[in-house]
Amino acid sequence: MADIADVLAEKVRAAAAAKTPLAVQGTNSRHFLGRAVESETLSIAEHAGIIDYEPRELVITARAGTPLAEIEAALDAAGQMLAFEPPRFSAESTLGGAIASGLSGPRRAYAGAVRDFVLGCRVVNGKGEILKFGGQVMKNVAGYDVSRLMTGAYGTLGVLLDVSLKVLPKPAASLTLVREYPVDQALRRMRELAGKPWPVDASCHLDGRLYLRLSGSPEAVETAKRRLGGEVLAGDELFWQHLRDWQLPMFNERPFWRLSLPAAAPMLPLDGEWLIEWGGAQRWLKTEQEIDVVRQTVADAGGHATLIGDQAGEDVFHPLPPALLALHRQLKQAFDPANILNPGRLYPEL
Repeated sequence: MADIADVLAEKVRAAAAAKTPLAVQGTNSRHFLGRAVESETLSIAEHAGIIDYEPRELVITARAGTPLAEIEAALDAAGQMLAFEPPRFSAESTLGGAIASGLSGPRRAYAGAVRDFVLGCRVVNGKGEILKFGGQVMKNVAGYDVSRLMTGAYGTLGVLLDVSLKVLPKPAASLTLVREYPVDQALRRMRELAGKPWPVDASCHLDGRLYLRLSGSPEAVETAKRRLGGEVLAGDELFWQHLRDWQLPMFNERPFWRLSLPAAAPMLPLDGEWLIEWGGAQRWLKTEQEIDVVRQTVADAGGHATLIGDQAGEDVFHPLPPALLALHRQLKQAFDPANILNPGRLYPEL
């Protein structure tokens, strides 16, 4: 594994001088996210390897091309984990892709999002300059945390080189309870549990069944199991892994929708196949209804909708209000004035 930061920076400088757009990617396992980018490929896959990991400090630093599997194997050996459960869309899915896409797994509503665990990063901006933001310690809080700005930016603001992440100890015990629930009752139940001190760290409603993952001390998990009731799900690790990695049957065909909503929002009047998680705050929908109908219905409920699939001409992400779009343009101009880094991946204007 090697540090090829200088090589990547030189390629960006050359592209900026020639005004050649670059499609920044690792192993391209997330090619179906965002809008399609027709550009020359800049791969960070060879910029890989764990740079520093001290379990006692609960911090790991790795290069962006490092496979998530390699990072999680190192953490697992020390009894630790990436608490935001980043999806892996292939065995080679990289750390850079996880940060750039900003996606979190089933534990997100209970432990925090990707950006909550990013302590610092090193990037190449659109001018080919290597910049460093944040740090490698959890106490490092000074001014605006630009490193978190790279989370979910899809490589449009900079080429991620290295990332420092906060990690957490793995729970001593974990199990999943499952029972039959109509969807409206399941939403109410998830909201009720969110306000109580039960050790729930993941929830999902699918095909008329409510799944609750309990994690914590053996005593707390056992007490919650007795009080909450339900059947203990055998092989539950595989279920949550498939949910995390979008491998459940409803994800087999694209496109589908990822809806971000207030957890208290009722079921929406949209026909299709539903999967609900994060206590009701994240909902997946496979439907044949028109794009504008889906977006407006979700907006009326106080949320936003993202279209998942290889979309060449569609507006994948929810439209931005004019003021917010203007802010995004200013950020893009500051970090990538020649507009060469993943142009159009987020929005046509960016």
